[in-house]
Amino acid sequence: MRSQRPLSRYGALASVALLFVAACSGTGATPSPAATGAPPAATPTMAPATPTMAPATPTMAPATPTSAPSAAPSMSEASSSPAANLTPAPSDLSSLVTAAQAEGALNVIALPRDWCNYGALIDGFKTKYGLTVNEINPNGGSGDELQAIVANESNPGPQAPDVIDVGVAFGPQAMQQNLLAPYKVSTWATIPDADKDPNGFWYGDYYGVLSFEVNSDVAKATPSDWPDLLGADYKNSVALAGDPTVSNQAIQSVYAAALANGGSLDNAQPGLDFFKKLNDNGNFVPTIANTGTIASGETPVVITWSYLALADRDTLAGNPNIDVVIPASGRFGGLYAQAISAFAPHPNAAKLWEEYLYSDEGQLGWLTGYCYTSRYADLVSRAAVPSDLAAKLPDVTGAVFPSDTQLTAAKTLITDGWKSEIGVQVGPSPTPAQ
Repeated sequence: MRSQRPLSRYGALASVALLFVAACSGTGATPSPAATGAPPAATPTMAPATPTMAPATPTMAPATPTSAPSAAPSMSEASSSPAANLTPAPSDLSSLVTAAQAEGALNVIALPRDWCNYGALIDGFKTKYGLTVNEINPNGGSGDELQAIVANESNPGPQAPDVIDVGVAFGPQAMQQNLLAPYKVSTWATIPDADKDPNGFWYGDYYGVLSFEVNSDVAKATPSDWPDLLGADYKNSVALAGDPTVSNQAIQSVYAAALANGGSLDNAQPGLDFFKKLNDNGNFVPTIANTGTIASGETPVVITWSYLALADRDTLAGNPNIDVVIPASGRFGGLYAQAISAFAPHPNAAKLWEEYLYSDEGQLGWLTGYCYTSRYADLVSRAAVPSDLAAKLPDVTGAVFPSDTQLTAAKTLITDGWKSEIGVQVGPSPTPAQ
């Protein structure tokens, strides 16, 4: 069943915003449409979405949080056997491996095994280097990760994180709190400047976009865009993957609806207006959706991150049939970031883990979990992405990435407005799935 993560995992809390804004003045910025190469929200030149996630000829220039080349390689340049194109390991990796193996273990935190293929990545790391990996609080949030560093500052045991994977706004916050140790992986130059701290304290890793996950055995039709959800075919059918008063995945779903309905990154009100219509039309289901509610048909259409929807499709394996749709408008992206704890009990294992994740092998592991990566443009430029893997990725052309300031303003508007303008309490299913 899909892992549920609290608010902090899906983006910045209001309390983080001031720290982040201050930190950004000297450490790089949260990815923006300009930095990513994505067109502004006011210019939605997006390719129409199809009801399936594996178009026969997907575009090779998705809007990623990268400084991608102006002329991105085409899909035909992806290699079906890319091993020869992999970035060589750094010459001193053997000494790092020896030092990490002497430490014997790595402590990771808040990494659900069904999130971005992390289960396979963790297992691959253990097999490759013979280290024990302690998986702390897999369903924790970004705030929990930082709290775990603080709480275990002098604790060398298995509850002290060596590394963290957090919403991108938490990187500057943790750095300002002196919780991080700088480290630049050997592939550092291929991570776009907009997606990393220049001194190596944090660096972007992967992202997805908000999508429609549809139980096509129950839903009367598969929507292609936000306005479709208001139609009669979706009576008592559309749900969120969280409570929009506390969950940023749900908040950002409302935000994305604003982009598709006359709003902008600076104006989320049309998103609230959209959900009020959705509720007034009798189409909104006030249940926090998960794999079980989708499979049972209780929530036939769910707005969720693309990689979670695609993982559900794989897990359910046709029982029921799942369609995953990137909407034609309102394509909203969210980036996460890696960092090493300043108090890591296993600092060399932490560095080796980052080398593994930012190697071509690790990047392909994330891509296998349907997560676009910060080094994606570099991989494509060297034909290092197998063509069959690239073909499985969603077309996210035109995705936009709000700044932390914009996210915080939208969060305040949406959480307050949901209570006053919509007034529907969203909670767990009253009939838990079997």
